[in-house]
Amino acid sequence: MRRLVPFLLVAALAAGCGARSNTPFTATASVACLKKTFTHVSTNPAKVGFIAGFAANGGVIATSPAGNVVTIAFTDSADTVASTENAFKLHAPRALRPHIGDVMRTDRNAVIVWTTTPSDDDESTVEGCLAS
Repeated sequence: MRRLVPFLLVAALAAGCGARSNTPFTATASVACLKKTFTHVSTNPAKVGFIAGFAANGGVIATSPAGNVVTIAFTDSADTVASTENAFKLHAPRALRPHIGDVMRTDRNAVIVWTTTPSDDDESTVEGCLAS
């Protein structure tokens, strides 16, 4: 049995258990999960807006059950998130700019922008739907 334990640990690590993937999230991989809970889910660049519409791995817009609209821009890597955040800050309505930290989040290569501060449930749902 003692020989089996190290083998199982190595097998678990090789399978990715306990390790987070570095593969970028994409709009295509995330949209099906969002459609289970959110409405008006779209990856159409004309609907997701200029910034998310031109993101390297696509963009998504969706409406939560509570009516809060979320836009997600999927950059090519975590290294380019800052420039996308800056674009959202620069093009945010003037009244929102001082509060952009309340509605903008990032997760790996995804920049997530809400209309208003999201509920914990809405935020958890979106984060759980981000996929590669």
